[in-house]
Amino acid sequence: MPVITCVDDLKRIYKRRTPRMFYDYAESGSWTEQTFRENTTDFQDIHLRQRVAIDMSGRTTKSQMIGQDVSMPVALAPVGLTGMQCADGEIKAARAAEKFGVPYTLSTMSICSIEDVAENTSKPFWLQVYTLKDDDFMQRLFDRAKAAKCSAAVITVDLQMLGQRHKDLKNGLSAPPKLTIKSVADMMTKVQWGLGMLGTKRRFFGNIVGHAKGVADPSSLGDWTAQAFDDSLDWDRIREFRKMWDGPLIIKGIIDPRDAVEALNVGADAIIVSNHGGRQLDGALSSIRALPQIMDAVGDKIEVHLDSGIRSGQDVLKALALGAKGTYIGRAYVYGLGAMGEAGVTKALELIHKELEVSMAFCGHTDINTVDRDILMVPRDFSDRWQ
Repeated sequence: MPVITCVDDLKRIYKRRTPRMFYDYAESGSWTEQTFRENTTDFQDIHLRQRVAIDMSGRTTKSQMIGQDVSMPVALAPVGLTGMQCADGEIKAARAAEKFGVPYTLSTMSICSIEDVAENTSKPFWLQVYTLKDDDFMQRLFDRAKAAKCSAAVITVDLQMLGQRHKDLKNGLSAPPKLTIKSVADMMTKVQWGLGMLGTKRRFFGNIVGHAKGVADPSSLGDWTAQAFDDSLDWDRIREFRKMWDGPLIIKGIIDPRDAVEALNVGADAIIVSNHGGRQLDGALSSIRALPQIMDAVGDKIEVHLDSGIRSGQDVLKALALGAKGTYIGRAYVYGLGAMGEAGVTKALELIHKELEVSMAFCGHTDINTVDRDILMVPRDFSDRWQ
């Protein structure tokens, strides 16, 4: 067993064990991938202020996200096709999150269904939903989430249409994936992954097949996905979704202060500052650079979370110090899942928790809820250098 000291160690194992098609799906952005890269590198522009001769005993990272107790303010982000990174991936990730005491967010475009995850976990999880045209499907999706006792809905608002990801096109990654001689040959070299997939019945989009109108089997999935997304989405449409779901609501995909205000006005309980991991508009601002101005606009009126680019506990700490009440990891836990299954997700959480706890202490705090901007050294032009 290799010594794993950071999330990048998990990523190296993940790359070896997972088919190239699905590795590239996770490890890619749109167009030139500028935003994908800057989501992580922009964290490096922020420095931490070290303090000494302070009692560091009794440290705690316990907090709350939308009123729910969490062992640290980190949730597992919704990631489509997680069940193709590792057999039954959504179930394994949800179990790891539950045991660790952090929220798990299931994607609508998951391989395992809402019901699959509910049957294999004991605590509520969150459901992410896309803004689709079909009202009947949307209402039934929310109803299924209620029946599964999901404790929050996360509406993704930055995917009315799909950003172009060159790697996915070259690999034939679609819904369902288009297998080529090259991709099949690559899959055959990933023995552990292949044995896992042979041993599960869950290989297609469990929330869609058999639930969406006209999608009785995987062969009809492609036509549905091409037509389902609503490129006419506006805030009035989001208000309709708010009526369909009467539980806690989080809106994901906010990167501009004006949209943060709109999300507040439709009755969201929280917003997620996110550019979809750099997978939609290439050239968009990184999430961490966008956060300060969004905090200025709505930070005292609505709970603000941050997603995109987090790979370490120090990244989490910096986002919290800038005002976020919660953060999300997507790729970081997928690396662990593809590398080691459920144990790998747990390892990713352990690594991030350790980095968060130790860095917090070195900055002079023993309670994550007392961390503020005083622990940071932020460049003067970090978020407002543009006219």
